[in-house]
Amino acid sequence: MPQIQRALPPYQQVIAHIRGQIESGELVPGDPIPSDRQMASDWGISRVTAQKVIAALRAEGLVETEPGVGTRVRELHTPRHASGHDRAASVRRSGRIYRQGEYARIISADLTPAPADVAEVLGIAVGEPAIKRVRVTYGPDDVASSASTSWFRGAWAEQAPKLLEPSRIIEGTWGYLETQTGAAVVWGQDRIDVRLATEEDAQLLGLTLPAAVKVARTILRDVDSTAVEYGVSVSGTGRESVYDYDVSV
Repeated sequence: MPQIQRALPPYQQVIAHIRGQIESGELVPGDPIPSDRQMASDWGISRVTAQKVIAALRAEGLVETEPGVGTRVRELHTPRHASGHDRAASVRRSGRIYRQGEYARIISADLTPAPADVAEVLGIAVGEPAIKRVRVTYGPDDVASSASTSWFRGAWAEQAPKLLEPSRIIEGTWGYLETQTGAAVVWGQDRIDVRLATEEDAQLLGLTLPAAVKVARTILRDVDSTAVEYGVSVSGTGRESVYDYDVSV
């Protein structure tokens, strides 16, 4: 019989929290993470469990321990790909959508006829006006890391006029929508695929063709399962995607 899934074990929850702080930029290379004693006190776990957390983060290459100094965030040798889940979690946790050192340029923001896949997700008619925002995200090295297109129902243009302005929305598009329309995102889904880069991908990301790209389609929904945002993000190779999951049940 189907059963409700159990929550992640405590040490995995702590790992996910600290990993999220690192990936969102709240903790940067060189910053200390709590000691096992402090972690045990803060989270109400044993020091043995806290030591498992530190060991797991070290095994992932996220932190390094120096005797007599403590455990600090290390520089990532392989950049991480920020999924829709990562961005959404960052907004909820810190009010920011981008990691420290990241920034975005909005290439365009306008009303355009919805293609079939967009119309299906948003629950509108094909060809009906939809809000389309195209952005390129850059890392601390000023190199483009991803190009993404976000789609919203055109009916929201009047209530949320910033969606049609080619400028950044600090709290993120769906965070802004939540304030303006009350459409609160409660869950999302990321669909990951790979394909060959197009001419447009190469232009936006500075790629040399032929090249492979990772494509992430993110659907963010409200409590009624209505799509608030449909996003398609394209990124080059050399970035890991990391997911945690429970296989105990």
